[in-house]
This record gives sequence, structure tokens and C-alpha cells, in this order.
Amino acid sequence: MTTTLHATRLALHGGPRAVPEGLVKAWPQTDDDDRRLVLASLEGGQHAFGPNCTAFQDEFAAWTGVKHAVATNSGTAALHMCIAACGCGTADEVIVPAYSWSSSATCVLHHSCIPVFVDIDFATMNLDEAQIEAAITPRTKAIIAVHLHGLPVRMDRVLAVAQKHGLKVIEDACQAHGAEFQGRKAGAWGDCAAFSFNQNKCLCAGEGGMFVTNDEALAATARQLWSFGETRAPGQSRDYHVYALGWMYRMSDLVAAFGRAQLRKLDRNLARQRENAALLSDLLRGAPGLLLPEEPEGCSHNWYNYTMRFDARALGADDPRALRDRLMKAMQAEGVQTGVWQSFILPSMTVFQAKDGFGRGHPWSHPAAGPVDYAPERFPNALRHCATHTGMTTPLRFPNGEAAVRATAQGIRKVLENVDQV
Repeated sequence: MTTTLHATRLALHGGPRAVPEGLVKAWPQTDDDDRRLVLASLEGGQHAFGPNCTAFQDEFAAWTGVKHAVATNSGTAALHMCIAACGCGTADEVIVPAYSWSSSATCVLHHSCIPVFVDIDFATMNLDEAQIEAAITPRTKAIIAVHLHGLPVRMDRVLAVAQKHGLKVIEDACQAHGAEFQGRKAGAWGDCAAFSFNQNKCLCAGEGGMFVTNDEALAATARQLWSFGETRAPGQSRDYHVYALGWMYRMSDLVAAFGRAQLRKLDRNLARQRENAALLSDLLRGAPGLLLPEEPEGCSHNWYNYTMRFDARALGADDPRALRDRLMKAMQAEGVQTGVWQSFILPSMTVFQAKDGFGRGHPWSHPAAGPVDYAPERFPNALRHCATHTGMTTPLRFPNGEAAVRATAQGIRKVLENVDQV
């Protein structure tokens, strides 16, 4: 991209915005199909777990390429179901990347298990597969592979370690709808997986999620947790007897109707995101001090979040976090819809530092528990990422196209090429 922005006054100081007001359209886009399905559900009389829920399960399973899907009220619920389905219990250890959304680790606590953190690969922002084996102990039961921001983990490496040590593999695919590794979709690699349909996700139903697996026994265990600890699902003949500890994680019919309508548009929407991300990377390549997101060979990103990092040294700054915050504020003034998604690494969060999830130190105080070290300095790549990143979702989402992407790129370059004004 050629530009002559060096002498331009930043919007932060009264200059013109790079991204005009109203150019970037909001997410998600809804149409008559969404309204038709949701209104039909509203008028249908089955507002709890109804026919749209059953249909959504079948349609999403077919789209993902798995045998079983269970519609939940959140991605967090689906993750908890994964932990239970994989047979993880009190004081068992589950390996989790040190940087992710909090649910990637708190789902482990929900079932009285203990998260063991592994640093990320700075280049991919995902779990560093080379560090997994060193974190395994006799108490380890599973590995959670988080496909962060829609970039799939290199699952062949994770599965090789898991098979060697007899561990289950859980995919946190909450941000990874349609992402692929070696031609197979995220969610179809591990023993089971969780998806989210929250407002920001590539498949938005407002809220909700999905547990998926190819294993019938795992699906049955997950369903028991999903519906009060019963052994029969809604719609089946129920005796209302609680056979095990359970929650109420079911999806409602209205949410499922919205999800079904959005699923019909998902392939189109993902294609647009990939086009927009490729153009944005082309326009930003070579911008001073900017580290662009990578897409390793064999990995097909869905570009849920386009995450950039800043090289403070290259930009002449000593404090990476302070520089990032100033750059981000200047970009926002230009109309660039970017922000900090997660500013803490997971091990530094209070719930893990305190080691007191349920009172009296449980589950870490359980006699079967082993020692775990949550010192933040053990995870330097995650710390570095937290201090240097900013990311965006909406400018790349349908119906936004070339005009929104070019204006966004101009705003980013304008700030970086006038960093003396920041």
C-alpha cells in the first residue's frame, strides 16, 4: 500500500478521521429469514427445549462433520460438559493454555479439577504444543486445545502427545466455527469440543453454545450433566430421577431458531471474513512496528478476531503496554474499531492465584491434588502478548467489504506512520 500520511495530523489532535462515521456496519446482520424462524418459534408454543433445538443440533453436527451435537445455553456450559464427558474428576489435572478467555480454565474448576497452564506460542497465540509434555503428571487427564481467535491449533501435535500419555483432548472451538486444520474442521479432531454462539461469535444466536463429539458414550455423559443429572433428555419419557450431579445447560427454542437462520449464512459470512482479512494483511504489510497475525501451513483461519501486536523497540518505546494503549487510543480516534480483548493471562487471575475456588482451598487442597505453580513469569510469551496486542472483529464481518477494510488499514497506518504524535 502506498501512502503519504507522514505529515498528516492525527484525529486524536483534530485531524480528519480515516474511517468515516457509519462506514463499518454492525454485527450480526439479520434478514427476513432470521425474523421468519424466530417469529415461528415465538408463535409455536414450545419455548424451552423445542423442535428448533433438535433441528439445530442435527444441522450443526452435519455442518461441523461430527456425529453428535448437544445444544447448550453457553459455550462455557459446553466446555464444562466436555470436562465431565472426558471423565475428569476431583483433583485431576487438565492442561490449558496460559492465554485465553477465562472459561477455558474455569470450566476445569467447575468439575473440581485443577488447571495446569502451558505457555503460548507467541507467533500463533495458541497453546505451544512443544511445551505440553513437560506439564504432564500422573494426575493429568486431558488437554484443552483452544483455537484462539479462530486459528486452529496444530492438532496432529496435540493428539500425538495425548495418545502417547493416554489423555483426552478437548477442543475449545468457541471462536473457531469453520476454521480448519489439514482440511478438517475445528471441533472434529478431539474427543469432544465446545462452540459458543455469543453475540460476537462468527455464528451468533445472541447466546448459546454446542457440545459436539463423535463418541456416543461421551455424548451420553455430557447430556446427563446438561439436564439435571437425568438419564433421559427432554422430549423422551422422563422419570425425573436425578442419577448423578447435573446442571441445567439446555438451549431455548428461540435461541435455536436464531442460530439455525444464522447457520444458513455462515459459509457466506466466513468467506467474506477471509477475503477481508487477506486484503487487510496486504494493506498493512510493512507498516512500521506492526506484527501481523500468522496462518501456519495446514491451518485455515476463520478470522474471528484480527489480532495485531506492536514492536515497542522498533517504535522507539521502552514500555510496550503503555505504547500499545496510546496507539490503540489514537487508532480508535481514527474510527478503527480495535481494542484489547483479554488484558490478563489466566494464571495471574485472582481465582487461580488465591487457589480457593470453592472455599477452604478446594480443589487445590484436596488430598489427591499435587503442587501447581501459577507464577506469571513462567509464561513469558503470554505476558508479552498481553502487553502488545490489539484486535478487531466487526470491520471484517459481513456485510463489510473492501471500503471498510481499506479505511481501517488507512487508520492503522496513519497512526503508525505518525507515531511521534501519539
